[in-house]
Amino acid sequence: MQKAARLLKENNKEIIKKWEEKVNSEIEVSQKTSSLALRNQLPHILEDIAEIMERHNDFEPAKNDEEYKKIIKNSLDHGRHRATTTNYTVAEILKEYFVLYRVLTDNLREANVYDESTSSILKYTLEMAMIKSASSFTSAINDMKEKLVGTLAHDIRNPISYAFLALDLLDPEDSPETIEETKKMATSSLNYSLKLIEGLLDAISVEAGEGITLNFEKANIYKDIEWVIEEAKMIFTPEIILTSNSSSIIGVFDGTAIRRMLENLVTNAVKYGDQTHPIQVNVHEFENSFNLTVHNKGIPIPEEKQAEIFNYLEQSKSYNGDGIRSWGIGLSLVKAVTEAHGGEVELTSTKKQGTTFKIKIEKYKNKPGKVKSLITYK
Repeated sequence: MQKAARLLKENNKEIIKKWEEKVNSEIEVSQKTSSLALRNQLPHILEDIAEIMERHNDFEPAKNDEEYKKIIKNSLDHGRHRATTTNYTVAEILKEYFVLYRVLTDNLREANVYDESTSSILKYTLEMAMIKSASSFTSAINDMKEKLVGTLAHDIRNPISYAFLALDLLDPEDSPETIEETKKMATSSLNYSLKLIEGLLDAISVEAGEGITLNFEKANIYKDIEWVIEEAKMIFTPEIILTSNSSSIIGVFDGTAIRRMLENLVTNAVKYGDQTHPIQVNVHEFENSFNLTVHNKGIPIPEEKQAEIFNYLEQSKSYNGDGIRSWGIGLSLVKAVTEAHGGEVELTSTKKQGTTFKIKIEKYKNKPGKVKSLITYK
């Protein structure tokens, strides 16, 4: 067993390379995955198997080994990572482990160090790794669906609330112009809620690596931005200030997605910001893109957590000691919407300066039509 362990440690890189080559030839979806992402937790699993082989001659006592527990953890991480890799299924994950088992046994046989004890360790550790990885993959996909549906259902409440508020403000004694403007506000909010309901149907059928469906069309996106701010002013107490260097930003956008993105940012700014300071929203148009920033004063997001909050797999964790929970999957969607528009998200958050989300959106990254967004692991 000692010889087998030494072989795995000394040939770790070569084994990984052989595995990667076989996976690329036998599993079609892996060809679209980078080498780094494809390897994922595999090198760690090999190292842990080698450590187990050094200390045990049978699987039963190995079950309580700390290295075995690490294999289980790495397998869970492997499955969760594959849930963010486009077009992967449980079948592909299981194939990856079958290929690994073949590569390992071939290498051990060639070196004449494959025996019953080695077979026992490999068989049971990899079988458990397969089970845990597949289970983790399925749980992550289901979790993502639940969160997508949940946040969509939550977001639908806002435009319906705006519509009810607008209708409640209707007064027969108002001028015809005021009545017409109020009706437009209610109609727009209800139309927006219908588009979000379409998104609910798409979220139910989401697959690995996928997020929301975006429907791109040529439009003046500034109207959508302006509308979100006007609605927010009606609902929230803190002052919300919108500034812009342009009142017309023409391009190919998904207006519904950008509205949702901005609503999430403004809502979170209100929720976690200092109520005595205004929330500042700024739009700055360039030739081929525009920047959208949302700034609030208040408790900052710790630097070590700032990348994590965009990862939907981390959304159950608290990010500071004041009991404030994560900003939710809404930020994962902010990132997905931004990247689908060819842009990027920049976050700065300090006690002195406050919290600023800066979103860059390309005007003509996409052609009109429907596209599935991607939700990335990092």
